[in-house]
Amino acid sequence: MMVPAVLLLLGALTAVLAPRLLARARWPEREPVVALWVWQCVVGAVLLCLGLSMLLSAAAAWQAVRGRLFASAPHGVVDAYALGAAGGPWAALTALVLAGGGLWTGAMLTGEVLRARARRRAQGSELLVRAPLLPGEDPTGARLVVLEGPRPDAWWLPGAAPQLVVTTAALARLKGSQLDAVLAHEQGHAAARHDWLLHCSRALARGFPQVPVFAAFEAEMHRLVEMAADDVASRRFGRLTIALALVGLNEDRGVFGTSSPEHAHVPQRVRRLLSATPRLSPGRRLRLTALATLVPAIPLVVAFVPGLSALA
Repeated sequence: MMVPAVLLLLGALTAVLAPRLLARARWPEREPVVALWVWQCVVGAVLLCLGLSMLLSAAAAWQAVRGRLFASAPHGVVDAYALGAAGGPWAALTALVLAGGGLWTGAMLTGEVLRARARRRAQGSELLVRAPLLPGEDPTGARLVVLEGPRPDAWWLPGAAPQLVVTTAALARLKGSQLDAVLAHEQGHAAARHDWLLHCSRALARGFPQVPVFAAFEAEMHRLVEMAADDVASRRFGRLTIALALVGLNEDRGVFGTSSPEHAHVPQRVRRLLSATPRLSPGRRLRLTALATLVPAIPLVVAFVPGLSALA
């Protein structure tokens, strides 16, 4: 059962080393979109290692699984994996534990999606009460909703028809193009479907709170999606405009003086926008993207090399 063990070891090393390397890197703040892709590739590689190890362990433990998995493969391919000699209680236990983890992951993701859908429905119903549809307005179309409120705020309500919500206090506080920049920021979230990244990262972190890579994945998703949306707005209206808009929306919440866990990333985002650090070169962005794309390919290579070698 050498290949399943190697895959488990590879998944563990990726889960331990990749977050540390990314935490030390300084380029993610300059290229949050690339960093989002890198994190997705890292987590995908970890999950792929576990999934492939589960399949091969099950094949080693049970002849029925082995027959289905290698039904069309030549006899030499099965021999290359040495599955017949590697069966036994350890293979069965590994397969069952990993299968349980996969089912738990699916259950957590399903629960997170259902909770998010329930929240969206409740918020949508509340918006309809506070801001009813005008005569002739399409209920399935995208809306810009203005709510009466004493606190400057703006947010995006995802769904089949995303809605941008802004309070009257925000309209009074934001000057010039600042409101347009805030709306562009929220539209950046909607266009990139950042809600799905947040759902997946939250489900993994809640389902496996003792696994550091999933906790780091959730924390980085919250930070990086905001930076990516900031960049969407800054490309249209300038870094200073969106930075001033962030200050205007958050100065009454005390996030720039005392520590506020809910909005701890806001001062960092403002400093990043004001520093105007140049982006990475196109060539380096391409290299980072290509390198990240290769990370999930490594488990596939490990899993298929014995079979391909037997066919050579």
